[in-house]
Amino acid sequence: MDPLTIVLLLAGALVLIWIGYWIGSVVKDQEWKESLPKLRKDSVEKSRQVLTGKFSEQLAPYLPDFPYSPTESRFIGSPIDLIVFRGLDNKEPEEVVFVEIKTGNAKLSDVEKKLKEAIESKKIKWVEYRL
Repeated sequence: MDPLTIVLLLAGALVLIWIGYWIGSVVKDQEWKESLPKLRKDSVEKSRQVLTGKFSEQLAPYLPDFPYSPTESRFIGSPIDLIVFRGLDNKEPEEVVFVEIKTGNAKLSDVEKKLKEAIESKKIKWVEYRL
């Protein structure tokens, strides 16, 4: 094969590669544009679920079936939703209860599971920090 044929074949191959890349990017761009409305809807739905969950966490102590007094409950938010100081209304605290509120099919996160284990195995202490 003469050098001119080799150069033309290489140039043709490069042009074909470039055309394939360009077609692929156009197709991918079109797929992205078609999936964007669904992605936005999913994002809004997840955001709505998170906000509903956060609202529910703060509202929970005031619901009729909440097992503790709302005035003894303190909202923390993260990593535990509430801490309840049972007996605080009577100025006789007798128990500290950690409450994690879940809605729907939500499950404990890995950190929440580890905190639950630490609390259940009584790895808790009191610290007084003075300034």
